[in-house]
Amino acid sequence: MASKLPVASGLYKYARITANTTNYAKRMNRLSNHIFGEVVRTTDSPSMRVVKIFSEKPLDLRPEITDYYPRHNETHLLMSLLRKYGLYRDEHQDFKEEIRRLRILRGKAKPKKGEGKRTNK
Repeated sequence: MASKLPVASGLYKYARITANTTNYAKRMNRLSNHIFGEVVRTTDSPSMRVVKIFSEKPLDLRPEITDYYPRHNETHLLMSLLRKYGLYRDEHQDFKEEIRRLRILRGKAKPKKGEGKRTNK
C-alpha cells in the first residue's frame, strides 16, 4: 500500500501560484498587496524621489530648521514682563519712554482722534 503523503496546505499552493509569471498570478499578487497595504507596483526612480520627499518630516517639524533662529517674539514678551515686574531694566525702552514724556510736556505729542488741525473746517 502506498503511504499517504501529507496534503499541502492551501497557503503553500497559493504561494506557488503567485510565484508564477502568469497574468492571473500578477493580478492576484497586486490585489493581495493592495489589500494588505504593501507596495502594489514597484515605482521607478523619478517617482521614488517624490516618495522620498513625502516620507520626510515637514519643514515646520524639523528641528534643524525651526531652531535655526532664536525665538525673538517669546524672548521679547518675557523680557517685557520682567521689566513690568521690575526684575529687568531695559535702558533703551526707558530712554524712549522718557523722550515720549518730554514731548508730551512740550506739547509736541500727536493729537487725539478728532483734535487735529482739520477739525475746524
